[in-house]
Amino acid sequence: MSLSSLVAVIGGGPAGLLAAQRLAEAGYRVAVYEAQATVGRKFLVAGHGGFNLTNAEGTASFETRYGQQQPAFSRFLRYFSPTDLRQWATSLGIDTFVGTSGRIFPLKVHKPADVLRAWVRHLQNLGVALHTRHRWLGFAGASGLRLRDETTGHEFDLHPDATVLALGGASWSKTGSDGRWVSAFEQIGVQCVPFAASNCGVEVAWSPYFQTKVGRAPLKNIALRCGSQRVRGELLLTEYGLEGTPVYALAPYLRAALATHTPALLHLDLKPDLSDEQLLAKLQKLEISRSLPDFLRQTLRLGPPVFTLLREVAPTDLHASPQALAHLLRHVPLPVQALRPLDEAISSAGGVAWSELTEHLMLHRRPGTFLAGEMLDWEAPTGGYLLQGCFSTGAWAAHGVVQWLKR
Repeated sequence: MSLSSLVAVIGGGPAGLLAAQRLAEAGYRVAVYEAQATVGRKFLVAGHGGFNLTNAEGTASFETRYGQQQPAFSRFLRYFSPTDLRQWATSLGIDTFVGTSGRIFPLKVHKPADVLRAWVRHLQNLGVALHTRHRWLGFAGASGLRLRDETTGHEFDLHPDATVLALGGASWSKTGSDGRWVSAFEQIGVQCVPFAASNCGVEVAWSPYFQTKVGRAPLKNIALRCGSQRVRGELLLTEYGLEGTPVYALAPYLRAALATHTPALLHLDLKPDLSDEQLLAKLQKLEISRSLPDFLRQTLRLGPPVFTLLREVAPTDLHASPQALAHLLRHVPLPVQALRPLDEAISSAGGVAWSELTEHLMLHRRPGTFLAGEMLDWEAPTGGYLLQGCFSTGAWAAHGVVQWLKR
């Protein structure tokens, strides 16, 4: 197959755009089709509250962030690593830095829109054709695609030499990730794992008093545990339950427990930097005549929401022995009723089953059609792992296309 071969990329998110870039750099003609009015909508959403591109964590522990799909992602990350992502940003004129948490960001002078503009400009310089407001409707024949120009309503078939589908997951539907593509895959017999919320808040059945008294309040420097999994970070108490990075990281374990009707219980450690002995020693200084809320605030630096929270979940332990109170502060029980709705989630689990794909992310049922990004069945926590996963699968799918066209 000659380098004049046409490759169609369906989906203008991070995975699709990086696949398009790599293919254009390899000398192929590339056309990107995006249903929204602009490319990179979810890429920009990722920039809200800090544009976390990837993470400086060591390779061995980085790979574990992809859970059951670690073996596949080990391969993807070797091919397009966090270092490669930083070099990619530098090639666009975007310098990056490592934050105190190990997360990697563009320098603050670079806004998310600046990064996207530089990327689009580079794609156009490479000759990539960007077709916005073009919706993928499904497959056409053995290798074709059915598309609709949303501006004119005109529907047409496209028969590229190879295709990369990067249609996204099912969270943040306003960015175009609505999961509607699943039906087209099921029609040709491709198995898809049902979508589920990932990196999302959880629901706790607070009392009306707690909802009114606390509303939304942060709890900083805590640790949260679900079974044997423990995560440090900051928690946000909300009127419906809990939000925050530790909650998001534990979502897969909570979802698994809820699916088997096992009690989905979180345990909150309010003083993770103190040893059990140090915590008990401080609590033994509590005088009978002293107000417990004042003691918690002045001695343990636990603000007003904490006493209300303790009274909500374990009222009988508040005035027990110092040993019982120490245990409570280390293991505050938070029974989770449900995960928040899928469309509120930062990302989604589920998607095309891995058994449907070759090691190069090509569909067994449609040779020449490759998949990338969140439409695959994987999940990862926030902290740079999600975007890195999208970039790495996009690069790997493009590599698969090149190898396939050469053959």
